[in-house]
Amino acid sequence: MARGTTAPLAVRMRPTSLDEVVGQRHLLGPGSPLRRLAAPSDGASGQSVILWGPPGTGKTTLAQSIAHSSDRRFVELSAVTAGVKDVRQVMEEALNERDLFSRSTVLFLDEIHRFTKAQQDALLPGVEQGWVTLIAATTENPSFSVVSPLLSRSLLLTLEPLGDDDIVELIERAIADPRGFDGAIELEPEARAQLVRLSSGDARRALTALEAAGAHALEAAGDAVPATVTADAVASAVDRALLRYDRQGDEHYDVISAFIKSVRGSDPDAALHYLARMIEAGEDPRFIARRVIVLASEDIGMADPQGLVIATAAATAVQMIGMPEGRIPLAEAVVYLATAPKSNRSYLGIDRAIADVRAGDFGRVPNHLRDAHYAGAKRLGHGKGYRYAHDAPHGVATQQHLPDPLVGRRYYEPGQHGFERDIAARLERIRRILAGDA
Repeated sequence: MARGTTAPLAVRMRPTSLDEVVGQRHLLGPGSPLRRLAAPSDGASGQSVILWGPPGTGKTTLAQSIAHSSDRRFVELSAVTAGVKDVRQVMEEALNERDLFSRSTVLFLDEIHRFTKAQQDALLPGVEQGWVTLIAATTENPSFSVVSPLLSRSLLLTLEPLGDDDIVELIERAIADPRGFDGAIELEPEARAQLVRLSSGDARRALTALEAAGAHALEAAGDAVPATVTADAVASAVDRALLRYDRQGDEHYDVISAFIKSVRGSDPDAALHYLARMIEAGEDPRFIARRVIVLASEDIGMADPQGLVIATAAATAVQMIGMPEGRIPLAEAVVYLATAPKSNRSYLGIDRAIADVRAGDFGRVPNHLRDAHYAGAKRLGHGKGYRYAHDAPHGVATQQHLPDPLVGRRYYEPGQHGFERDIAARLERIRRILAGDA
């Protein structure tokens, strides 16, 4: 294990070239903008880029790998501590480097979303004139956090959370590499799976957890090397209970089943419990959000149509802000749905209609409902006798809409919970009008 340094494992293990970078394959193909930035410079500036993605996906790693691979001058600023004065100083130095030594400068600006509009505007002359090649990193949507002039002069590259195989590769590399543990520890399979789950696609989180678990195992083993890291050691080192959860196994299906049934059963406490288990186990938040949308449609339905709006808004919020903040809109949607009135009548209605169609139980569209806008339609009688609903009393025209074989067929039968109670009374009046009884 690397000694004599206080740098965290995640820092020590940062790649020194793009070839060592794990994940983000969609950005690192031959001839890609990042590959061109990493190539030896001829003194000219390259295309400025904005790297957008969740924490731990490699934004800083990519920038530093480009710095190591290229002969460009590399300057790093953090928007947390830098100001307009720092930006202007970098621009002046970059201009001197270009004019005196024909050497281009790469400016890596971390957390650009923290810069004010004025601070971002200070970057524009250098980027526009080619004094610097800007590599900016952000965890927030650049459309909202980066000024338009800067955004239009840069290439936006979106980073994805690392996959499980990527995290495993990083872990194994850190165990074997002299910069890491240099073979001083070994992982039990369940410990490796626990680290992958804890990471949730975040490389930094995975290596930080590995560092803590490895140090814990080495201390417990004394002089015995390699020290074995168990799942319990991982749980103890990171102060997180061992949560047995396989995203492709029984526990995954059992927990999501209990979650769905708790919402359907109007138990917000149980629903939040199972939501917490999925979040802590590293379940894909997009999967959870999709299930919440389905729940809103299938189990709440027309008893509270606002449920689908809230579920969809929560999914959008998770997509925009990521985790861990995404847990908050997810929880809000889950509580709303669990406490909302329930109805599955729309769900049952469409399934009945589909069953009829699949069984061949359908007929021709009535002539008066057919498209009458093309040449020859009038000769065929299309649209003849159609009554425009807006011209009828109450906005409902007395006419047949279903094909002849299905006249009188009922697919949607509203219940008596929530908003659907009002729909039931309204629909009864509508059906009487359509049948000519009113």
